[in-house]
Amino acid sequence: MPLRNRFAARLPDHTAWRRDFHAHPELGFDCHRTAAVVADKLRSFGCDTVEEGIALTGVVGLIHGRHGPGRCIGLRADMDALPMNEATGLPYASTVPGRMHGCGHDGHMVMLLAAAEYLCETRAFDGTVAVIFQPAEEGGGGAKVMCEAGLMERFAITEVYGLHNRPGHPLGEFNIRAGAFYAAVDEFRLVVEGKGGHAAKPDRTIDPVLVASHLIVALQSVASRNTDPTQNIVLSVCGVDTSSHAHNVIPARVALVGTIRTHDAGVRDLAEARLRALAEGTAQAFGAVAEVEFLRGYPVMVNHAEHTEYARAAALDVSGQCVEAGFNMGGEDFAYMLQDRPGAYIVLGAGDGPGLHHPQYDFNDEVIPYGASWYVGVVEERLG
Repeated sequence: MPLRNRFAARLPDHTAWRRDFHAHPELGFDCHRTAAVVADKLRSFGCDTVEEGIALTGVVGLIHGRHGPGRCIGLRADMDALPMNEATGLPYASTVPGRMHGCGHDGHMVMLLAAAEYLCETRAFDGTVAVIFQPAEEGGGGAKVMCEAGLMERFAITEVYGLHNRPGHPLGEFNIRAGAFYAAVDEFRLVVEGKGGHAAKPDRTIDPVLVASHLIVALQSVASRNTDPTQNIVLSVCGVDTSSHAHNVIPARVALVGTIRTHDAGVRDLAEARLRALAEGTAQAFGAVAEVEFLRGYPVMVNHAEHTEYARAAALDVSGQCVEAGFNMGGEDFAYMLQDRPGAYIVLGAGDGPGLHHPQYDFNDEVIPYGASWYVGVVEERLG
């Protein structure tokens, strides 16, 4: 049978796997149950090697082709959930308050497990496949920790591929682009120190609320007036907190938190420099002082041109639908793996439904045959 039909026939089993993961979400590097289930399944499939405990709870399975070990390619899926409450009301909803598979990592794992099972059965390729199950994608930088632990060198991985589902796009439609794809993700915290006092006597204070208000507006000039209009940038102030919440007190301190997203290293540097200058200069103009904390997060995720075409070819073989993706302002720590080795990351349409990170989101199990087929297709494209 064609690959997709073969996986479609196994869909009831794969759906059960996925819903078990969904009901038992784990966060960050604390993916012990999830990793144990993954490792047990890989051993039951007949993986030649199964290694656990990489980056605390990461799992890697090696599958050798018909002629034994050889050139190795990596296929990656993320494992962790989100720290949020689920509101789906489904029979298999999260059993853990405050945790939810709201980004589809439960489905990503099952697509890669299904592909691993098939590859163990057929071994219709020359070389080795490393199936990589990574913890802590949601802010923990698990990919970086795995790479720093020697993932690529330890398993002699020469290229690496990843996938993510996307609700709101047609079911089975793949999206990919060469070059910069997902954005660099940086965070900032600005603390404006003024002089507090009675709200009825503002002339005796240095009002940090007023300073912060001017600063929020001024920061929008980083995108509109400092950055080349042909470049991509998002600067969002996402939170404001004052040292007093009383109605008749001008606080002594105001903190602003937010994020900056960029696709270019030069724009990233510019944004940080302008943020610091605007914060310090605006505060000084009102007699206040600003402290700036800038935290660089995931780097720009860059698909390698040659390997993007391999991923695209595999996608077209699966569904005949692979469109040119636009830039994505979200972050993805697979960027670290693509810094270590050439490869590509693709997005797979999941049909209609609530978006990622929404409390009513649920991974569409009908996507599983497409994603599993794509993983296998990449192997046959590169090692067939």
